[in-house]
Amino acid sequence: MRIAIFGAGALGGYLGARLVEAGEEVALIARGAHLSTIQQRGLTISSQQGNYVAHPAVATDKPSEVGNVDVVVVSVKAWQVPAVPDAIAPMMGPETFVVPIQNGVEAPSQLVEKLGEHAVIGGCIQIVAQLLNPGAILHVTPAANMSIGELNNSRSQRVDLFQQTLINAKINCTIPGNIHAAMWTKLLYIAATSGVGAITRAPFGAWRTLPETRALAHDIMEEVFSIATSRGIPLPESVVSTMMATADGFPAESTTSMQRDIMEGRPSELEFINGSIVRLGKLAGVSTPANDFVYHCLVLQESTARASL
Repeated sequence: MRIAIFGAGALGGYLGARLVEAGEEVALIARGAHLSTIQQRGLTISSQQGNYVAHPAVATDKPSEVGNVDVVVVSVKAWQVPAVPDAIAPMMGPETFVVPIQNGVEAPSQLVEKLGEHAVIGGCIQIVAQLLNPGAILHVTPAANMSIGELNNSRSQRVDLFQQTLINAKINCTIPGNIHAAMWTKLLYIAATSGVGAITRAPFGAWRTLPETRALAHDIMEEVFSIATSRGIPLPESVVSTMMATADGFPAESTTSMQRDIMEGRPSELEFINGSIVRLGKLAGVSTPANDFVYHCLVLQESTARASL
């Protein structure tokens, strides 16, 4: 397949590098020193799945240099999604489809507004990866797990083909019965781990062992579950206990991308994680005191970081 990674940072870069390693024709859309390093020396991956230096078919900051592709994986930050349709237009052919993998649940509908429902499939990824230096990515977790699916939850040849392509590239990929449930499950998990991590400035191993902060994470998850249920999203009753167990299984020193952005004074995805729960809770008439607390404590710093852009 001919695949473009729009936003080849830590997550998108890791996916792109593995796809290059598997023999796919990959275009990485990046910028700045990161792009320059990829163009000059390739993209270096350090991972338990195997170290690799990827040399993509194209590395550029100009989608017009890529041409039409089969798939565009959108891995920019959530607040950048509204600008994506215009930016990727030069890569879109009549059968090209787009896979957003942002944190949160709002990216697919934002893309559908401009691209149409046929051009977008749902996606989410569970991975811990960090951009160590320009052109160098550290993959922390033992594996990368991804879910994809048509937004109407039908089975399609294009989703089956892309799933097999990802599996061939060492990405554990599933096609769930309901892609929206998979995305809401990730939101439930990331809202708790990112929110509590950002509030405490502590890694997983610290906040999950203290009863008070562990209870806060649990309450955040319960609120997401209540909103999802009110919207008809079929999450299992056990999802909160399952996701708490998942958090318990992460390396003690782990942190989340939103947490790291907030701790380092950068703009984060707060508005699209805990902030989205606050907004969607109001629309659904569901009380969200735990997410309100996290959001209200962090929104001033988030506003300051955005004002500095």
